[in-house]
Amino acid sequence: MTAAQKQHRTRLIVAFAALYILWGSTFMAIAVAVRHMPPTMMGATRFLISGALMLGWCLLMGRKIRINFRDLWLLTLIGVLLLTGGNVVVGWAEKYVPSGLAALILAVTPIWVAIIEAWILKSDRLSRRGVIGLVLGTLGLGVLLWPKLVSGAALDRQQLWAALALMFAALSWTSGSLVSKRTQVSVDIFAATGWQMLLAGFVNLGLAAALGDVGKVEWVTEGVIAIAYLVVGGSLFGFTAYIWLLEHVPTAKVATYAYINPMVAVFLGWLFLNERVDGFILAGSAVIVAGVVLVTTSKVKKMETPAPRAKDAELPACEVAGD
Repeated sequence: MTAAQKQHRTRLIVAFAALYILWGSTFMAIAVAVRHMPPTMMGATRFLISGALMLGWCLLMGRKIRINFRDLWLLTLIGVLLLTGGNVVVGWAEKYVPSGLAALILAVTPIWVAIIEAWILKSDRLSRRGVIGLVLGTLGLGVLLWPKLVSGAALDRQQLWAALALMFAALSWTSGSLVSKRTQVSVDIFAATGWQMLLAGFVNLGLAAALGDVGKVEWVTEGVIAIAYLVVGGSLFGFTAYIWLLEHVPTAKVATYAYINPMVAVFLGWLFLNERVDGFILAGSAVIVAGVVLVTTSKVKKMETPAPRAKDAELPACEVAGD
């Protein structure tokens, strides 16, 4: 293995570690942040700061950040799908459901990826194993939400609506990820990430203004620390790692963060936020993770992949698999 190949593999390991651990902990940070500010303001504050910091760093490094009109609307679309539909909605839901449960519901994200790529984009097809995984994932959600489904309590019904919103957030995130993977802009990945965060931050601020949320922020220490962690750990490191990985490995492999994030989120929620972990959560999470594993390990290309050229055969598996 050459030095360049070793460096690339190290970057992959670091990026996946950031994705697995940092993003798992952001569910707790979001739960803390929305105690003191509306979700729209959380999304606006977090992404305006992180987007501006990222673009400022790009300027200091001499990277191009100027974009054209086509880039502008593409990056806005991706940013809104990922960071408004896929993040602000999560913040709203975490006002009603525990952070660990939110992470477990969002574990269906790889299943959305499989469904869209197999049956809408028709770029991949699922084997019987993958179909079984889809069924397991659905059953796992049913187990996870069963107490809310059979309860007549108003609070549980509200939590059920929040759970449905989380499934929409997973779909929005999946759509943004697939659009990001299939489009090219005139700036590099770091500048593109900065623009996505900044543009989504302005959209979130517009939503906050429209909903009258701007004046409802409590600038207390706990909330500020939570936002700072979301900016640094969740956005600058975690989100950048996610976008970088989308460019270097298949989407389904990137989506494996859904195996680890829920476990990290459930543990931290139990440890620091006194969130309850019952039998339904344990059983549902086990079934969901099993389904996700089956789905993401069973995808098969519709078209036969050409045999690698001699020089490609020497590359590590992570590079050969990239699409």
